[in-house]
Amino acid sequence: MAATRGIRNNNPLNIRKGNKWKGLAAVQTDKAFDVFISMPWGIRAAFVILRNYIKKYGCNTVPKIIARWAPNSENDTQAYIKRVLLKTGFDANRVIKPDYDDLSKMIWAMAWVESLYMPSTKELRYAWDLI
Repeated sequence: MAATRGIRNNNPLNIRKGNKWKGLAAVQTDKAFDVFISMPWGIRAAFVILRNYIKKYGCNTVPKIIARWAPNSENDTQAYIKRVLLKTGFDANRVIKPDYDDLSKMIWAMAWVESLYMPSTKELRYAWDLI
């Protein structure tokens, strides 16, 4: 089986182009999504985005985060929410904290949904430490 787009791009949450992230590859081979030099840099960008969703936009539950991340206009948002709730074990009304513990679970689950990728604990911690 061929690697998913998110794995090929070291961007397991499929972050769209638009920001000058730290860790971007010098050559961007994907027209729509960012390409990072390594997986931890793509995960780091995801941490930053989700932390901003919580702190700046009040998206502090799984349904709120996923509705912003994967809107109905482009995705089956309800199915995405259900998969993330199942993978994280979070309740739909649980307030997600902008800390490593909660966000690493979110990113692990979202990476699986987006790219069939399961970041290791070591990758997640390293990416968090890059912030």
